[in-house]
Amino acid sequence: MKKIFYLFTLSSLILVSCHADLDQDPTDPDLFTEIDVFKDVDSAKGALAKIYASLAITGQSGPDGNPDIDPSLIDEGFSQYTRILYTLNVCSTDEAVVGWGDPGLPNIHEMSWDINNPWTQGMYFRLAQVVSFSNSFIENAADLASSNTDAAYFVAEARFLRAYAYLQLIDMYANVPLVTQLTSELPQQSNRQEIFSFIETELNELSSLLADSRSNEYGRVDKVAAWSLLSRLYLNAPVYIGSDMSSQVIANAEKVISSSYSLNTSDGNGNGSAYDELFLADNNTNGAQNEFIFVVQFDGLNSQTWGGGTFMVHAPIGGSMDPSMFGVNGGWGGLRTTKALVDKFEYSVTATNGDGHPTAWSDSRAMFHTDGQNYEMEKVAPFKEGYGVTKFRNVDTTGTAGSDSSGNHVDTDLSIIRLAEVYLNYAEAAVKGGGGSLATATDLINQLRSRAGAPTITSSDLTSDFVLDERSRELYWEGQRRSDLIRHNKFVTSDYMWPFKAGAAQGKASDDYRRIFPIPEAVLLVNTNLTQNPNY
Repeated sequence: MKKIFYLFTLSSLILVSCHADLDQDPTDPDLFTEIDVFKDVDSAKGALAKIYASLAITGQSGPDGNPDIDPSLIDEGFSQYTRILYTLNVCSTDEAVVGWGDPGLPNIHEMSWDINNPWTQGMYFRLAQVVSFSNSFIENAADLASSNTDAAYFVAEARFLRAYAYLQLIDMYANVPLVTQLTSELPQQSNRQEIFSFIETELNELSSLLADSRSNEYGRVDKVAAWSLLSRLYLNAPVYIGSDMSSQVIANAEKVISSSYSLNTSDGNGNGSAYDELFLADNNTNGAQNEFIFVVQFDGLNSQTWGGGTFMVHAPIGGSMDPSMFGVNGGWGGLRTTKALVDKFEYSVTATNGDGHPTAWSDSRAMFHTDGQNYEMEKVAPFKEGYGVTKFRNVDTTGTAGSDSSGNHVDTDLSIIRLAEVYLNYAEAAVKGGGGSLATATDLINQLRSRAGAPTITSSDLTSDFVLDERSRELYWEGQRRSDLIRHNKFVTSDYMWPFKAGAAQGKASDDYRRIFPIPEAVLLVNTNLTQNPNY
């Protein structure tokens, strides 16, 4: 069984109900304010674990019951962080469709969400919870951190988690309150520039306050996470603040690349590729952990949720797919991909279904199930429309299923930042003229392609569109696609189409304001200082 950091004192911590805004104290005033929670390092570590856990689980009663977020806003099973991240950042793009008709879900791919959409609401409140928990911890652990090195690391980690939450908030909602300490006053609305500057300053400071590269226990961040998140922040600076900061992307990516993190090249299951090990049940020990810079951990017995790894394994299984091959007891028949993703991978013309549509690829990252699945989608809902995706599995490198013998919940951890992303950040910034070296960028991409058995490239192949496509080939279904498309001006525009984009069978452009989500109506009703995003 895995050792999961956030399980240390989970039973002694009380989760909170919905936060009405980013300034809210925990609903239970004793959550982080009891003196004995911060009386020693072990107790404080347990409180820190709760902040990490807020990205993984949804309530206090296993997979459902006593939820963190008010279930009138979003169903608890849907409300887990990485599940909402996937829904908003992947299902809104060319990489995925989902056939279920749950409230608000069809609107995501159709780009027709409104101010009461459960998924956009759920993400706002989930991130607000991370901010609230972090603020409470930072304030209450200050005294202990002033005299204890370990506690000082804890505070730095809480600050990182808060910065990460704020990066996601400005990416998705743009102008939100910037709250960095506990207060009973309703905050004013901040803008992207103000929050960008806060995140930038925090991460630069944290790069000297967090633990050294890979000196922390698995699941906890170190200074490399700060450099990595800075590279992501600067890469998106043209969107957030209208400034090209490619040189800063390069500078921070170089620090990450020269750190002790490394690409996983261990083909533990002997299938000819080391890529799939990143998404198996033992990815905390099979070599993938060397590549994971920031990860959300899951355990089929001790951190049960209907989101997380459980969602990523069960939800894409349907049709003729065999659940036992994925280490679970059944599929949910929901998630598939569109031909837009399929076509990004090179394939053999002879390996088709007879009409030129691919069924085998010369790239091990192309993890698709084609039997009984239609390459051309006629509708969104039926599972047979679109190819299945086999990327996430609840088996280890020996083929043994995860720890939950019922087959319900999985052990597969989900990476939020991994080294491959930083390689691609460097390459994109180099192509944009941010410095660095095109030769280095080519080598970094070829390391990814060689791991996957794909043909290598030369520097002349490096264009902005090529790197964008390579990001999709490497990172698909990992929660970044919407942001990538927005950065390349392809998300809502007519420059790039995919099946059922904005609800049209062949795709169509959407409105510019769909680049960000609405601030939930429930938030605006509580805080009259806030103004809704344009056109919502």
